[in-house]
Amino acid sequence: MQRIVIADDHGLYRRGLRLALTASIPGAEIFDAACFDAVIRLLEQQVSIDLAILDLNMPGLFDQEVLCDVISAYSDTRFAIVSADGSRAEILKALSIGLHGYIVKSQRDEEVVLAVNEILAGRIYVPALLSRTSGGQGQHALPLSETSPTRRRAGIDNLARLTLRQKQVLKLMAEGYSNKEIGRNLEIAEATTKIHAAAILRELGVRNRTEAAVLLQGWLANNEGS
Repeated sequence: MQRIVIADDHGLYRRGLRLALTASIPGAEIFDAACFDAVIRLLEQQVSIDLAILDLNMPGLFDQEVLCDVISAYSDTRFAIVSADGSRAEILKALSIGLHGYIVKSQRDEEVVLAVNEILAGRIYVPALLSRTSGGQGQHALPLSETSPTRRRAGIDNLARLTLRQKQVLKLMAEGYSNKEIGRNLEIAEATTKIHAAAILRELGVRNRTEAAVLLQGWLANNEGS
């Protein structure tokens, strides 16, 4: 069973998209969200969300950095943008930060259903209008590796770029605390902890908590007594 979140502050569009997907993807379980905070709550509360379809202009979605952090924090979920803006620049920008697809609101129902199925199948979807502007035809399904953002190089110097809250989270991560325990310790939601943790890994250019902990320990060793 596929579990899909439709996040858009326009109820009419959410209902229309729900009807189209329900009719075309048998057994799909679909959740509605009118703001970005509601998306985070659903991602946190549900066991597994396969796809989150997000309107870039919905309340609470402030910038690309936040979106990058959420994508990293929920790596088992695929994320797609739905937008009225079908410009080539916006589509490429969305793909460059690691999103798995871009749907334009003016597309026909059957095109949107195709897009959702492509993304759920593990491919990257862009609408036909992008391929027309780049010399091709039809829909594009791209390998994920072609659009993944370049990982930053790891380095102790990057620790200085972390915010105070991120440094607090990193310290507890290095001590072996879980996201739930970190959230309880810092009095923040577990979902927020996940976002901070993902941002830390991305900023430090490391692959996991162990590498982040080693980096922190190296920094502390170099600064003892200074």
